[in-house]
Amino acid sequence: MRRWSWRTVVGLLLTAVMLFPVYWMVNVSLTPASDMRKSPPSLFPSAPTIEGYQRVLREQLPYFGTSLLVALGTVVLTLVLAAPAAYSLAKLRPRGRHLLGFVLLVAQMIPGIIMALGFYGVYVSLGITNTVWGLIFADSTIAVPFAVLILTSFMASVPGELLQAARIDGAGPWRSFFSIVLPASRNGLVTAALFSFLWAWSDFVFAATLDAGGRLQPLTLGIYRYIGNNNQEWNSIMATAVVASVPATVLLVVAQRYVAAGITTGAVKD
Repeated sequence: MRRWSWRTVVGLLLTAVMLFPVYWMVNVSLTPASDMRKSPPSLFPSAPTIEGYQRVLREQLPYFGTSLLVALGTVVLTLVLAAPAAYSLAKLRPRGRHLLGFVLLVAQMIPGIIMALGFYGVYVSLGITNTVWGLIFADSTIAVPFAVLILTSFMASVPGELLQAARIDGAGPWRSFFSIVLPASRNGLVTAALFSFLWAWSDFVFAATLDAGGRLQPLTLGIYRYIGNNNQEWNSIMATAVVASVPATVLLVVAQRYVAAGITTGAVKD
């Protein structure tokens, strides 16, 4: 009992430390701008205000819409590319699949700023800078390798007997993919979709490099409206951050069961 209580206390302390930045973000978002200029905000706002949230709802909604469009587009493109690729690696077993898996792993180690600079030259020559579709494609290059690795591990756990039975019944590779492998890989698909959405939703490097002058800009660039050379409107910045974290939080809460299953699948082999 004592040992369990000790672990509980340590767990609560670590949780409090990790959640303190979230509390501080909410605290600053409720602090009046006049108090921010006088001194650093206190642990509890003496005169809480929602003026920051009012500005967010009045000024940031177009940026929210663009971020939602980019994130959903990234999810769709990622799953369309990653699911067939993972099926091929897991069940069709082409030559060079191990080398391809290694390349996908290495691709995730490339810093985003290096990729953004490379994309910029290509985008300028193609004339697709400052476009939503260009941003979706750029964000997908980060999400697709991770999704392929996750889905490959998950699809490899689908029993081969099911595919053999499908072949006996006359189903080809594509029919087996859509009718058997995809439904059985639901947890992996949700996991890949969730991480793709979060990467695109929080992206700043690609947005600042490839879409800084576009008519439709994501939320990460919208926050820059409150940052100037001589003034930083921290309550509006933090209010925007709080509102922006709501969709991600809701998705994590709703999909946590699928994410846990999708990440752990393939960790233990029979």
